[in-house]
Amino acid sequence: MDFVVACDSFKGCMTAQQACDAVKQGILQSECSHSVHVFPMADGGEGTAEIINYYSNGYCVNVQATDAFLNPICTYYYRTNSNIAIIDVTACIGIESPQNHIKSVFDGSSYGVGLLIKHAIEHGCYTIIIGLGGSCTNDGGMGILNALGIDFFDFQGNRLLPTLSSLPKIHSIYNNMPSYHDIDFIIACDVKNKLLGRKGATYTYGKQKGILESQMAEVDSWMTHYRDQIQKEFHIDINEYVGGGAAGGIGAILLGILNGRYIPGIDLITQLSHIEEAIHSCDVVITGEGATDEQTLFGKVPYGIAQIAKKYHKPVVCLSGSLGKNYEILYNHGFSGIFSILSTPMTLKEALEHGAENLQKTAFSITKLLEESD
Repeated sequence: MDFVVACDSFKGCMTAQQACDAVKQGILQSECSHSVHVFPMADGGEGTAEIINYYSNGYCVNVQATDAFLNPICTYYYRTNSNIAIIDVTACIGIESPQNHIKSVFDGSSYGVGLLIKHAIEHGCYTIIIGLGGSCTNDGGMGILNALGIDFFDFQGNRLLPTLSSLPKIHSIYNNMPSYHDIDFIIACDVKNKLLGRKGATYTYGKQKGILESQMAEVDSWMTHYRDQIQKEFHIDINEYVGGGAAGGIGAILLGILNGRYIPGIDLITQLSHIEEAIHSCDVVITGEGATDEQTLFGKVPYGIAQIAKKYHKPVVCLSGSLGKNYEILYNHGFSGIFSILSTPMTLKEALEHGAENLQKTAFSITKLLEESD
């Protein structure tokens, strides 16, 4: 049989490439002769820049920037020979980064991401691709704007730090940002939320970043005030944009102020990888991710892969670290089988330590089943 393997990363356990390799090893463990075509995937979340770079043959650029709490760090972005910069916000403000766990989200800033953007532009990049998943900040992109030349002041004329706690204090804005009209900003993410309201950045993603339920309404009102001040200066309503709620509101700034283009991360990567050609001629597609539930339908890797396979009537098997709420609904959207890779009760620590081994074993079992039914 001819297999296409297209997995996302298993967060905290395996990169997308490692997950694909584990599935491939499981398939080839069979005594039958199979061909396996591997396509590591991402959807705009953590690791997106690495995967885009994988298909673009780029290289790593090391840069001095800041983490989410304005501490100096050495980080990176990718660059291609055609002057395209590929940036993950997690390179500076990733929610999984140990240094970003030690302080409050109210002190968090996207300033470091702005420094990466600025460095790329100053060094000749005219297209900037930005993966927006996995941020720990909720500053509405204030930090990015500050890094690019926009200063914010309170009622007394004091310059404000570009953090979440500064949003309600903004009284005036001084715009010294160069024109970036000739820069093509491409926003890769799997989020369609707008900036404000019950389905906006704060209410939807604030809890995982440390904002309490009792604080949501107040923080959203701060974000509304910030939107109003931005609109007064730029004559743009940054709450109008689908995807504006991504990465704590960074999406709203990139789409509104920097005139970026929103592209679902999985769509961008499937185009770059040419995976559709491989799926068209294969027998079976195996995809996977760390956790599968009803949210998988909203632009996650397995759903995107299943939609391509559905066009060509190819069976799709999803292998997941865990199966969550209402995962069964995916069977109505092109999936032939959805399986957890955990074969026995174990702690989270054990599951992460043995993730690749469990994924390989499950892929082997699925392969044997498919051989019997072939």
